[in-house]
Amino acid sequence: MQPLSQCPARILAKLEIILLDLDDTLSWKGLLPGCAYGALEILQQEGLGVALITGRPAGWCDHIARMWPVNGVVGENGAFFFHYDRSSRKMERQYWRTTAQRKADRKQLEAIESRILAEVPGAAVATDQAYRESDFAIDHCEDVPALPGDQIDRIVEIFQQAGATAKISSIHVNGWFGDFDKLGMTKRMIKRVFSIDLEADRTIATFVGDSPNDAPMFDYFPDAIGVANVRRFLDTLEIA
Repeated sequence: MQPLSQCPARILAKLEIILLDLDDTLSWKGLLPGCAYGALEILQQEGLGVALITGRPAGWCDHIARMWPVNGVVGENGAFFFHYDRSSRKMERQYWRTTAQRKADRKQLEAIESRILAEVPGAAVATDQAYRESDFAIDHCEDVPALPGDQIDRIVEIFQQAGATAKISSIHVNGWFGDFDKLGMTKRMIKRVFSIDLEADRTIATFVGDSPNDAPMFDYFPDAIGVANVRRFLDTLEIA
């Protein structure tokens, strides 16, 4: 890791797309500062593509895609992307899993929920769960007293024992069925929205994030940026 102030100007000058996590990356203590929102607008005004890559639910992402100064949003840790075409006033939604798959996944995830709540004292279903379409979120510190690390690890273990993928964010443990992640859907979104194949040159984009569920993004983009609170996860980030 190097301080952003030491990043060579030639690397920054090449960037065309800025990808950002939301919680504890753009937000601060649960709030989105005006300066952070304004920075997104400035980036767009300067001709850069801007997209949020978040674990937040579909309900949030529809609003973000419509009303924020962004070109698109990947939500629920890669389950989908939403892109609002302002000229045609139409929302494009692409999902990794089919409607039938998502319906079947929901039943399995609800069974896992019961086990987690029974076995992990203090854990709670995330308050934004009602607005999710693909994954299941367990709150470990957003609206509940912060759980100790071993209890967070136990939540991950219960998801995995049921055959689900589980990732830790700065506020939730998210579990899902399917082989998607933030990176896979980000590639799909960039190809569709910007007509750019990242495999040809991934240095035209960078990612800014803060937690273990961002690991695929940190690993893929050579000049990815971790905000200061990423330090608490350095020992657990799965990066090659």
